[in-house]
Amino acid sequence: MATSAGKNNLLPASLVSNLQDVLLRRKSDAGEKGNEEAQQSKSNDDTTELSSSNATGEPDNTKPIVLVTNADGIDSPGLTCLVDALVRHGLYNVYICAPQSDKSLSGHSITQRETVGVSSVEVQGATGYEVSGTPADCISLVVSGALYSWSKPSIVISGINRGSSRGNHMYSSGVVAGAREALLSGIPSISISLNWKNDESQENDFKDAASVSLPLIAAAIRDIEKGVFLKCCLLNVEVPTSPLTNKGFKLTKPSIWRSTPSWKAIPANRNPADGRFPANQQSLGIQLAQLGRDASAAGAARRLATQKKDIEEVESVGVARKSDPNRAVKYFRLELLDNELEDSGDDLDFRAVQNGLVAVTPLSLSQHVAQEIETAASDWISNALQAED
Repeated sequence: MATSAGKNNLLPASLVSNLQDVLLRRKSDAGEKGNEEAQQSKSNDDTTELSSSNATGEPDNTKPIVLVTNADGIDSPGLTCLVDALVRHGLYNVYICAPQSDKSLSGHSITQRETVGVSSVEVQGATGYEVSGTPADCISLVVSGALYSWSKPSIVISGINRGSSRGNHMYSSGVVAGAREALLSGIPSISISLNWKNDESQENDFKDAASVSLPLIAAAIRDIEKGVFLKCCLLNVEVPTSPLTNKGFKLTKPSIWRSTPSWKAIPANRNPADGRFPANQQSLGIQLAQLGRDASAAGAARRLATQKKDIEEVESVGVARKSDPNRAVKYFRLELLDNELEDSGDDLDFRAVQNGLVAVTPLSLSQHVAQEIETAASDWISNALQAED
C-alpha cells in the first residue's frame, strides 16, 4: 500500500520537467534581480559618498579657490552680494570665513587670551564658517589649516564693507586688516568698501558694488594663475556712493582723510541689552565679565580639534584680574562724523571717490617701496582693465 501510495504521488515526467524549467528561470530571475539591487545599492552608496564629499566642501581642482571675509559680519548684505556674484560667475571655488558680528573698526587685532568659537554656515551656495573673532582671526584660522582641507586660497577678497576704508581709516579698518593678514601669509588679496551715505545709500547698492568690482577681481585671479599679479601689496578698492554711475577706475594714493571721532556719554540706566548695565546692575555685569575671564584662564593653551555640532573651539590662556565691585563705571559711544579734506590732490583716494571714481589704492607692508609699488600697480591695472574690455 505504501508502495502504491508512493507510486500515486509520483508526478508525470513531463510535469516535473516543466516545473524544473520554471524553478530554474525563477532562480535566474532572482539572481539577476539581486545583481540589479546590488548594483543599485552600490550606485546609491556612490551617490551618498559623493554627496558626503561635496558636503565637506572639497574644492574642484580645476577652479581657483576664492576665500571671502569681511568686517561687517557674516549676515551683512555686502558679503552676501559679493558671494552671490562670485558663485554666479561659476568659475571659482568660493569659501567664506567671516566674523560672527560687526568688527568694522577692529583694525588688525587678533584674539589671543579668549576662546574663539567657529560655526559652519552656508551663504548663497558657498560653504564657510562664522567666527567669534576678528577678520584677521578668520584669515589666520584658515591659513593655519584648522578649518579646511586646504590652507592657502588663490586669493582673499575682503568685503564689501559698509562705509569708507580710505585715508587714515585703513589703520582701524577691519576689512583692510582681513586683506592685510592674507598678504602677510603670502596670499594675494583685495579689500572692497562702499562709500555708504546714510541719507542716500540703499542695500541694493551692495549688489551694484559687487557687479562693479567683479571685472577687477576676475582680472586679478586670471593674472594670479599666470603668476604676474602684484606680490608686494594688496589692493584697497573703494566704490563711490552710486556704484552704477561711477566714472571708471583710478589708481590712487592713500590720503590723510579721517572722520572726526565724537564720543557721546551714555546714561548708566540704559538698556543692558545694548551692552551697558544699569547702575543697580553694575556689580552683576562686572561679575559676569570676571566669570568670563576666569573661564578663559582655566583653559590650557590648546586647540580643541574635536567638532561638536559643527562647532570648533580654539582655546588659550587668559589672565584673570580681580575686580572692585565699588568701582564706578561710565559708558560712552563713538560716532564718526564726516568732514572734508582740504587741498587734496586728484590722485588721492578721498578725492577720487568724491569725484565718482572707483579708487584702487595699493597698500604695501613696507613704506620704503611705495614708488615701485605705484608703478607696478599702475601698469597692472591698465593692462587688466584693457583685457577685460
